[in-house]
Amino acid sequence: MDAQLPPVDALAISGLKKSFDKPVVKGLDLHVRAGELYALLGSNGAGKTTTLRMVAGLMAADSGSVQIFGIDIEKNPLAARAITAWVPDEPMIYDKLTPSEYMALVAGLWSVAPDVAARRTGELFTILGLNDVAHQRCEAFSRGMKQKVALAGALVHEPRLLLLDEPLTGLDAAMARIVKDLLDARVRGGATIILTTHILEVAERMASRIGILHQGELIAEGTFAELQARFGRGTSSLEDVFVDLVTDNRSAA
Repeated sequence: MDAQLPPVDALAISGLKKSFDKPVVKGLDLHVRAGELYALLGSNGAGKTTTLRMVAGLMAADSGSVQIFGIDIEKNPLAARAITAWVPDEPMIYDKLTPSEYMALVAGLWSVAPDVAARRTGELFTILGLNDVAHQRCEAFSRGMKQKVALAGALVHEPRLLLLDEPLTGLDAAMARIVKDLLDARVRGGATIILTTHILEVAERMASRIGILHQGELIAEGTFAELQARFGRGTSSLEDVFVDLVTDNRSAA
């Protein structure tokens, strides 16, 4: 009998660097396991969005490597993108299209069969409350409504790795709950999700593991219980741990 091979990480980042006027991501090493929801936290300017944009293949790294389920994104970008979806904090959809037209366009780009795309679109529109606006142009939508359309478009080809930058921005409490339930269901179905959020309670409750970035470096990582035990007290919230870590690192800088 062949020896069982070790599982491949959903995301393996090694030595990732990116600078603009100054270094933004500084030799980042990060491993996200298949089938987990990983919350990447940090203050504004910590390097979270830049990191996700490099993982999504939307921005070239200065150096370092990124592998998605063992696929090197620099050597085989099309294969990596085919199993990845990216939803930025500012929804990027075509305002002149209706949600139904947008879904058909995205599904076509990913070569999803029309009947499969129609079924998935119907399921997603029902979950996200988009049926009543399915044939209205997106240009008149609120930010929250556009965010839901963008999320539906990201899920139509059922990516193995989903990258979400502040996915709950612009959503009311009821819809935020629905989106969280949808993400939980995707993870239970085998998908891997990496999200950023400033709502630390979301990360505390939903994330399998949490990474905290500060000035382009990963300064802490683990489950909430592990972070609480290492950097907090028994009653510490994730907010307490986060603030203490960031404050201590600012003082040491």
